[in-house]
Amino acid sequence: MKKINKAGIFIFLLPLFCVSQTFKGRVLDKVTQQPLETVAVYFDNTTIGTTTNEKGAFSIPYTDAVQSTLVISYLGYENVMILNYRNQNNITIELVEAESALDEVHLNYDDGLTRRQKLRLFRKEFLGASKFGRSSKILNEDDLVLRYNKQNKALYASCNAVIKIENKALQYEILYDLKDFEINFRYVEADQNIFTINSVAYSGTSYYKNLKKSNHKKTIKNRETAYNGSVQHFMRSLYNTNLKAENYRIFYDGFVVDEWTYFNVEVIANSDFKKVTLKDKVSILYNKDFQSDLIIELDEFFIDVYGNYAPVVGIYFNGVMGSQRLGDTLPLDYKLEEKE
Repeated sequence: MKKINKAGIFIFLLPLFCVSQTFKGRVLDKVTQQPLETVAVYFDNTTIGTTTNEKGAFSIPYTDAVQSTLVISYLGYENVMILNYRNQNNITIELVEAESALDEVHLNYDDGLTRRQKLRLFRKEFLGASKFGRSSKILNEDDLVLRYNKQNKALYASCNAVIKIENKALQYEILYDLKDFEINFRYVEADQNIFTINSVAYSGTSYYKNLKKSNHKKTIKNRETAYNGSVQHFMRSLYNTNLKAENYRIFYDGFVVDEWTYFNVEVIANSDFKKVTLKDKVSILYNKDFQSDLIIELDEFFIDVYGNYAPVVGIYFNGVMGSQRLGDTLPLDYKLEEKE
């Protein structure tokens, strides 16, 4: 998952048929050729995952509705990403030990901000400031390495382990393998705790696990609230050409306009994906309350019925959608069971 002012999901475009399949494999240490147990195997940004057994073997079910990359992750080893798992099976995956990502020099280095200040900024811009973001807690903050570049006015983050997050409101445990994180500030007055943010960007892979209260009425309601007005909801509505029915209104230059004058959604022959082009920058109003701006720096992009879209770079949201962070997100397979 990559985030540039709004979480974006990089999806490789493949046809959807919703046929249940199983991918099997075995994970070994490349040097010793010994099997690795409890290796995490999951589809990025979904609730679909498993772990290897004592023989290093795993079996993971999936449907073509999920277009995510398959991630093989184990502490102390380099991750392996498999894109073409539909064309192979019963494979052997060899993991290579990773170089230590933790730079001890940065732990006590005086870079102009205290660790408390950096943690507060990281939490807000990674988890979010909404009620869902505030209900989220990082369970292993000691593993975070936070560095501030005073000259560039930028905060960087890395982690020597997978970040473990508990989202109480949405009842998910999220395992997030952080690759990059950067906050660029326009203005900083550290002594007064004044920080004006110019941009936020982060990327990584994630795996969602349902917590005990995931079936409670309150949790179901919270998830629906998080979904409505989200980028995922908007993209699904765009795919189905039912923006008005889903309570979206499109504005240009301050005036409401016919959405299909600005958006063109074109069916692609022999594919379940659709091609989208946008005439100009527009504003999006959801439910007469939440406003966002959509800026597309591409001639076209592609979406599927589940809200997957590609490419991600070049599609930007400001406003409400742009302020959503990891604590506001739902896995890609949210509501998939209702469509299969």
